[in-house]
Amino acid sequence: MRQAWRVADVRSAEKALMATLPDGSLMQRAAAGLARRCALLLRDGGGVYGATVVLLVGSGDNGGDTLFAGARLAARGAAVRAVLLSPERAHVAGLAALRQAGGRVVADLPDRADLVVDGIVGIGASGGLRPQAAALVARLGALRARDGARPPVVAVDVPSGVSVDTGDVPGDAVHADVTVTFGCLKPAHVVGPAAARAGHVDLVDIGLGATLRTTAAVRVPDASDVVSWWPRPGATSDKYSRGVVGLATGSATYPGAAVLSVAGALAGPTGLVRYAGSAGREVVRRHPSVIAAERVADAGRVQAWVCGSGLGTGDDARRELRSVLASSVPVLLDADALTLLVDGQHAAGLRRDAPLVITPHDREFARLAGEAPGADRVGAAC
Repeated sequence: MRQAWRVADVRSAEKALMATLPDGSLMQRAAAGLARRCALLLRDGGGVYGATVVLLVGSGDNGGDTLFAGARLAARGAAVRAVLLSPERAHVAGLAALRQAGGRVVADLPDRADLVVDGIVGIGASGGLRPQAAALVARLGALRARDGARPPVVAVDVPSGVSVDTGDVPGDAVHADVTVTFGCLKPAHVVGPAAARAGHVDLVDIGLGATLRTTAAVRVPDASDVVSWWPRPGATSDKYSRGVVGLATGSATYPGAAVLSVAGALAGPTGLVRYAGSAGREVVRRHPSVIAAERVADAGRVQAWVCGSGLGTGDDARRELRSVLASSVPVLLDADALTLLVDGQHAAGLRRDAPLVITPHDREFARLAGEAPGADRVGAAC
């Protein structure tokens, strides 16, 4: 399970950890992890010694992490060049370490490089990139477009330009091949368009676990989690003990929705699928193992209901939705069932003890909530 924490929680944990460490220790831990990952990438391309590494350096701790990591690479023989977006605000100790190790400051992004490290802004940034940073990111994008996605880009903590807590990308943003983050994942690594900008995310342990006391803001299952949750039948299992799912989907207008939803249910671990609706003939023709009825009330015992896809919004659909919501089993609502919820006639059915899951796309969400989810999709869902 991938878990991600919001910036405020990360900052609080970092503050508590730094209070127990010598000054600068946390940054050195981060820089060491960043340098190791960069060295691995360079090794794939021929080695660290003699490689050209370009650092895009902003102010603050993110820039400090980048400069100290660059110093470590320079000490191993890399030709490290740093582009400082705000020279007067560059991390003093980090810049001194880079220069002492043989790194140099340059005015602009070189035309050729073996690796680019994005340390423009970190998790403390808000809003989009400032014009100077946006222009630099655009030049990097043009360079990579020209050279077939080369050089590879490593982002420090998060790709510059993304919204860390929401996963939104409000404007220009770095498209990284690898993001090296510290202590814990952040929402931008796992949700929204920002996750696609992060590339492969490497988590560096800096000892934050002991002070990260809050609950994760986002939890994302991995394939291994799904495998562990997948029920495995035993020697005495039968179709009922493995679970029975009912589907109230499809209609005379949209029989394909019924066929597709039933196919999805059959692909899962359920032991038996029951179908309720007017597309029963089409469903059974394609999937003979399914037991079909015309109405939810006549479908028989199930342990969960899926309702809505292609159901329609007429009186028959309303009746079926009421029957599904009146059941005492978990319910998943989608598509037309969500449209029917908007008119308020089924509000009483939403106050139920059994779990209820809804799966709206943006327009359906807007009809239900009165407004679109916006940039903070996680916050909107909560």
